[in-house]
Amino acid sequence: MAGWKTAWRSFYYDGAPEAPDPVLVKGKVALLVIDVQNTYLARPDPDTLSPAERAREAAWDGFHERMHGTVIPTIARLIERFRATGNRVVFARIASLTPDGADRSLSQKKPGWNDLFLPHDSEASQVVPQLAPRPGEVVVTKTTDSALTGTNLRLLLGN
Repeated sequence: MAGWKTAWRSFYYDGAPEAPDPVLVKGKVALLVIDVQNTYLARPDPDTLSPAERAREAAWDGFHERMHGTVIPTIARLIERFRATGNRVVFARIASLTPDGADRSLSQKKPGWNDLFLPHDSEASQVVPQLAPRPGEVVVTKTTDSALTGTNLRLLLGN
């Protein structure tokens, strides 16, 4: 029977030795919550969509069910556990620091799948309410797909 270390592991690693249990030392670990933002959970009114758009939107039903039924509640439990044990909770979110989005990375400006323009103060760019950072918790704003590139996250986690 597969345990938590191998249950979702790629077949590429079949036969590889099992990883050792992680050792979590208070004050030396942090929970990093990345990109769990309102924009990814927003859904259009189906009555405003064409049949083709409605079918495309329906394809996302499973994602939204997992996010609301499993992912967000699991992250919420992890956040509470980290807070209760005195460990740091850090958030990273995509948002433009300038009102016109001029600071976005090229991949975020690219038309197509990315084309992200999330102004810093917009509701769409905020962490979902169920996971909202508390005052004093670090929220790194990133203008690229990486939480480390172009942010001070590496410095924060190293201190």
